[in-house]
Amino acid sequence: MAEDSGKYTYCTNCGTKNAATNKFCLECGQPLIEQDKQTKGSRTGNILDNATKEMNSWTGEDKSVEINFKSIFNQVFKKHTQDETDRIFIAGTKETTPTLNEVADKEVRPWLFSRVFLYLSSLLLILLAVLMIFQNSNAYPGLLFMGALSVPFSLLIFFFEINVFKNISIYQVMKIFFIGGAFSLLMTVFIYSLTGSGNFSLLGSLLIGLVEETGKLVIISYFVHKANVSHIFNGMLIGAAIGAGFAVFENAGYAQNYGIAVLLVRSFGSLGSHTIWSAIIGAALVMVKKNHKLTKAHFTDRHFINFYLLSVLLHALWDLKTPFTDVKLVLLIISGWVAIFVLIHAGLREVKELKKLKLKNMLEEPREA
Repeated sequence: MAEDSGKYTYCTNCGTKNAATNKFCLECGQPLIEQDKQTKGSRTGNILDNATKEMNSWTGEDKSVEINFKSIFNQVFKKHTQDETDRIFIAGTKETTPTLNEVADKEVRPWLFSRVFLYLSSLLLILLAVLMIFQNSNAYPGLLFMGALSVPFSLLIFFFEINVFKNISIYQVMKIFFIGGAFSLLMTVFIYSLTGSGNFSLLGSLLIGLVEETGKLVIISYFVHKANVSHIFNGMLIGAAIGAGFAVFENAGYAQNYGIAVLLVRSFGSLGSHTIWSAIIGAALVMVKKNHKLTKAHFTDRHFINFYLLSVLLHALWDLKTPFTDVKLVLLIISGWVAIFVLIHAGLREVKELKKLKLKNMLEEPREA
């Protein structure tokens, strides 16, 4: 059977058996190459569907998640006013936090993060020009800082935008970003002092992923407990803030030791590394916690463990020395974002369920005589 399927193909129009080398069906003339392309496209779609279905089952829903990048990011290329920007940044105060009925449960469409990235990247290029063209070494410290900051901070704004509950202010986010980022780095160094540093072998990479994601988890747990958040989007934002802070400090350290070229490579890699991995962990932790007090049981919940181990695995594979490193990193970035979009879907489902529960409770309230 395997040999037969390798030598022959069947026309999807009339079912006739054709040689695998044929471009057209011998019976009806239907193009066979186009059919092959459609089959390959279908296989790619099936891989994505299977991946999102598996991850979505960890959130409690047994179905695949449709990811429409064009729809999600369609606001990025549109013109927006200063008032729209201001409305995003004033979120999270008592006056600006919406009620549950006002919380959006439709597809998220962030755009401000792209403007922040554009501004930060422009500053990076200006500092690079000052250093390279005018040979002014005073620009070097600023260049290191902006290079380390640009991508992680822009991603943080992305997660700030998609927090549909709009119940965490930008001031709170900045506190978590700086303080949480620094303490997660400290916690990681402390754990390394107990375990020893990993290397880029298979076991060494697994150790790196386990230590660093656990170090960030400890700090994420502290802020989740302190803020007593109960929504997936909140956990995702807190995790992203801590991961982004960790990434900035780590990128700056690598840039100081290894130079601008490494800084630029790590800046690109930040698209799918610490910020994303920590956002996954934060979202998963709050997903199982819900509105309860954080306990040990939440850390042993299999739904949380699945996402935690996913982050550890992505981190380990990121550091593992393999051939075709660029291809590997692109695939890992895509994998991380697939998990994020699955959790965004779960977050929007949570909003809808909360609204239904509220409506049900209102209908069940006894009518006043």
